[in-house]
Amino acid sequence: MKKKLLFIYNPKSGKAQIKNKLSDILEIFSQAGYEITVFPTGKRGDAAQLMETRSPEYDLVVCCGGDGTLDETVTGMMNSGFKTPMGYIPAGSTNDFAGSLGLPKSMVKAAGTAVEGELFSCDVGSFNDDVFIYIAAFGIFTDVSYETDQDMKNLLGHMAYLLEGMTRISSVKSYHMKVTYDNQEIEDDFIFGMVTNSVSVGGFHNITGKNVKLDDGVFEVTLIKTPQNPVELNDILFSLISRNMNSNCMYCFRTKQVNFETEAGVAWTLDGENGGVHTNVTIKNICKGIDIKINS
Repeated sequence: MKKKLLFIYNPKSGKAQIKNKLSDILEIFSQAGYEITVFPTGKRGDAAQLMETRSPEYDLVVCCGGDGTLDETVTGMMNSGFKTPMGYIPAGSTNDFAGSLGLPKSMVKAAGTAVEGELFSCDVGSFNDDVFIYIAAFGIFTDVSYETDQDMKNLLGHMAYLLEGMTRISSVKSYHMKVTYDNQEIEDDFIFGMVTNSVSVGGFHNITGKNVKLDDGVFEVTLIKTPQNPVELNDILFSLISRNMNSNCMYCFRTKQVNFETEAGVAWTLDGENGGVHTNVTIKNICKGIDIKINS
């Protein structure tokens, strides 16, 4: 009996190049001995809904798209209550998580990894009742990725996020928060915060910390304090760009669980997608929550 593979892809991700690679990808799956079910997504939520109701008979699920498509696929899998081995073919604008996993940039080569690679058990994050793969964030820049037009993303890649974000510098919003983790408590004003399981964010490497591991059961947390003047803001931006974390303007720590409390609602993003507005957020690390194919 042939093995069964569910292939989910977003035809609009990145520069929509998958349309030119689709037959090559399917041929690789077929040659690996799989009976293939193909599902192109048409709107947000399609991948998550399909994964929640998928048959347990599938031996492998492969998704192709950007970080948002991957996020939906994993969210649906976690909500379904059972795991299926996964493959991922990156086809988005930045593909932060794919880079962290060391997946090939070529879609055809990534398809080969999806069927021939070795399984890697990777951490996943829970965000209240939701799920994320590699980043939960609030503050400056974080609303850029889902408010930036898809055509602009396709044309400029992660530079689109920066160009859009630069227009916000003059009106930086501050958030007063109480943050608790590992019997520690921080109360301060922040312009940005991120809880990550990735070596890059927005296409920038190493700003999440050093010696990042994706299966160690902890997240890297970065909280940037509200600058009191333009000089402090420049210091913050320089620290991020130069990958030199400045303890005078930010908090950096690792933890398996962290809670954020605010009086006013704060908008969050999960893997670059709108995560809603919340006054109380609990983020937990689900250690080795998914099994995903990587290069041997």
